[in-house]
Amino acid sequence: MNKPSMTILLAGPRGFCAGVDRAIQIVEQALEKFGKPVYVRHEIVHNKFVVETLKDKGAIFVDELDEVPDGVPVIFSAHGVPKTVPAEAERRKLTYVDATCPLVSKVHRAAERHYNGDQPVVLIGHEGHPEVIGTMGQLPVGSVTLVENQEQARTVNLPTEMPLGLVTQTTLSVDDTEGVIAILKERYPNLELPKKEDICYATTNRQTAVKVIADKSDMIMVIGAPNSSNSRRLVEVAKLNGCPKSMLVQRACDINFADFEGVTTLGITAGASAPEILVEEVVNACKERFDVSIKFETVTEENVFFKLPASLSE
Repeated sequence: MNKPSMTILLAGPRGFCAGVDRAIQIVEQALEKFGKPVYVRHEIVHNKFVVETLKDKGAIFVDELDEVPDGVPVIFSAHGVPKTVPAEAERRKLTYVDATCPLVSKVHRAAERHYNGDQPVVLIGHEGHPEVIGTMGQLPVGSVTLVENQEQARTVNLPTEMPLGLVTQTTLSVDDTEGVIAILKERYPNLELPKKEDICYATTNRQTAVKVIADKSDMIMVIGAPNSSNSRRLVEVAKLNGCPKSMLVQRACDINFADFEGVTTLGITAGASAPEILVEEVVNACKERFDVSIKFETVTEENVFFKLPASLSE
């Protein structure tokens, strides 16, 4: 029986970013250095497959430090943590390694600079996201005003007589954030914008790549976790740029091929915390049902690398 034809457009860049790659390596090297078990506060990155793989190697994931026994090492996730977390680890004399993405740390330092300069701090981000909790937790409670969307930007009440400092969550939609900033800047001309865009290079590149394939695709699959902010933003970007039939899937087993009626061109990308092996898994699942031809749609090459903490090599 002949299989129906399908073209797969593979967006590039896709999948792991330098910060995620570094965080995973930190857990693996900590296991090598300290032995099993190594505790990790929160998911090291938002991907179930990655977390389960690290569990198999000896990592134990917990929600809070009080679940970590005395005398064992603990790693903080790539999303960043409030200052109270390392302070508590030090009080308990725990050995800890901070796997916060360097680009998130850059946002933390920017927020501190604004605060130390007596500027009210405005953070664009999603309430409850670990990165937002970590950024707000760099400063005293009440020091940061969170703005989630354009509607809040139109109604938020901020001081008008002094400069305001702006920082953003790194995994937001580039287009949505520009809209929020434009509204805030119009209402508050004293708003000091970041010297360099806080939204990370990987988020920007993956969204740009999705825009390129969106209007060429009958359907777009974003491989990533439901709690991954940058993955959910990729679905939104695809829908807004010409492919309303776009969805998030974690694994090939989650695909409902009944949804493929009329789909002859499938766009595939992956969030920054999704490994390439999951992309290959989805492509192979498609090959079982379709006569697949693959086209690579790459908008830029990434060569960013972040060093591992020196403490792991000591």
